[in-house]
Amino acid sequence: MANIGFIGLGHMGNPMTANLIKHKHAVTVYDISQEAMQRAVSHGANFASSPADVAKDKDFVIMSLQTGEQVKSVCHGQAGLFANISPETVIIDCSSIDITDARGLHQLAKAKGLAMLDAPVSGGVAGAEAASLTIMVGGSEAIFGKAEPILKCMGKNIIHAGPAGNGQAAKICNNMLLGISMIGVCEAMTLGQKLGLDPEVFFDIASNSSGQCWSLTSYCPVPGPVPAAPSNNDYQPGFTAQMMLKDLMLSQEASHSAKADTPLGHLATQLYHRFVDKGEGQLDFSAIIKMLD
Repeated sequence: MANIGFIGLGHMGNPMTANLIKHKHAVTVYDISQEAMQRAVSHGANFASSPADVAKDKDFVIMSLQTGEQVKSVCHGQAGLFANISPETVIIDCSSIDITDARGLHQLAKAKGLAMLDAPVSGGVAGAEAASLTIMVGGSEAIFGKAEPILKCMGKNIIHAGPAGNGQAAKICNNMLLGISMIGVCEAMTLGQKLGLDPEVFFDIASNSSGQCWSLTSYCPVPGPVPAAPSNNDYQPGFTAQMMLKDLMLSQEASHSAKADTPLGHLATQLYHRFVDKGEGQLDFSAIIKMLD
């Protein structure tokens, strides 16, 4: 049994915490939302009053926050994580943030003699609840080896992506691909319906043809073909359009920095921007079909 601190109890953090507790780990949580902390306590967690309090006497401290600014605010300062954590504690950042921010945090942690991994996740709320997440990890192999058993409590596919920041690089590239492919599926399904194709029939054809992809067969944006998809639940989110836009914007910042040409990523970012600007940001990202229809 490990002593684990967990900071950030949103749609992903709360079920991830619950799965750690199911594996008999002792978990202490912190979030600015008292309601979120109470949900975690109902699963068996203990609550802390601050990030500094979370850091005390822990084997691991995990963060699951929304932005790089939030992660930096938790880590920096005299009341922050870095100033109050033991060198024996492994810091695992499961947030999806800018690669530059991630590598900067790694450098600061290393300068302070602290062990850190960036470990963003993929799989949405359903994956967090089922402990079937894919977790992409950046950092040293030695630290990864220590953390892997803990990560396996929350995910099914735990992949060491390379040195510091490579977990974030993998997540950004993966989600750019996901955003592009979802728009492609939405366009094809919409065009098919306008040409007189029954969506179920087109799904059966495309899912067994060269157009097959995860966005179609696991997360179909049209109600009917995939019962567990958000499209069959009024597009209640597994992964919000707002979060998809955030990750697409990170991909475009990274492509600019790396001098890589990503025209489809750029267009996908523009389309999700339009969708979010319409006030639809809290719907699932597959709901963009409503704008394309």
